[in-house]
Amino acid sequence: MIASFTPHFRRSYRKLPKRIQGAFDKQLVYLLRDISHPSLRAKKYDEQRNLWQARVTGHYRCYFEIKNDSHIFHEIRIHAD
Repeated sequence: MIASFTPHFRRSYRKLPKRIQGAFDKQLVYLLRDISHPSLRAKKYDEQRNLWQARVTGHYRCYFEIKNDSHIFHEIRIHAD
């Protein structure tokens, strides 16, 4: 699998604390290897837009779509519990 990042995602990522960036980087490896990895808790978030959600930390989530062999990341933000 290949990861690509929208400009919006890149801007959001750069604004995150370094520890959250590191957590995303770690989770990205799991996500690209196996979307069903338990720490990700990945699930379909919006069926119409083919948008998925995965856990970065207890408070942060990333949102992406899957197209062919690519994960296209759109957003990373605090998750409203």
